[in-house]
Amino acid sequence: MKNNFIWTCKHTWKRSAHNTLWCLIGCSIGDFGTIIFFQLLNIVWSTFYIMILATMNGLITSIILETSILLKQMNFSQSLRTALGMSFISMISMEIAMNMVDWWLTGGAKLTWWVMPIMLIIGFVTPWPYNYWRLKKFNIACH
Repeated sequence: MKNNFIWTCKHTWKRSAHNTLWCLIGCSIGDFGTIIFFQLLNIVWSTFYIMILATMNGLITSIILETSILLKQMNFSQSLRTALGMSFISMISMEIAMNMVDWWLTGGAKLTWWVMPIMLIIGFVTPWPYNYWRLKKFNIACH
């Protein structure tokens, strides 16, 4: 059986980048917001638990953002179902990558001006090929 999958379609890379960026924005809001909350209020909690909570909140805010974007195209029920049906593999890989960068560079759950851009770049690049593949193979996108 011959594999005819094409990784060189500029249109698909562009569209998958757009989709990945929206996911990154949604995930970052919840993730960064949680870490900043603990950081500013000096709440002493295990780094591991803060990062788990940040990941969960990132997933939630991503779903909320995607649902609100999709409301322009469909009703609330369909928008929410589509947002929930998006690729959790993509969102989870993005969250794990971002939090691993934070942990590796700062010891975890410490946002600084210099670590945030690195987290965002790695968070974007990690799921982008998967999102391209998913879009190209199945024509499945969240937007």
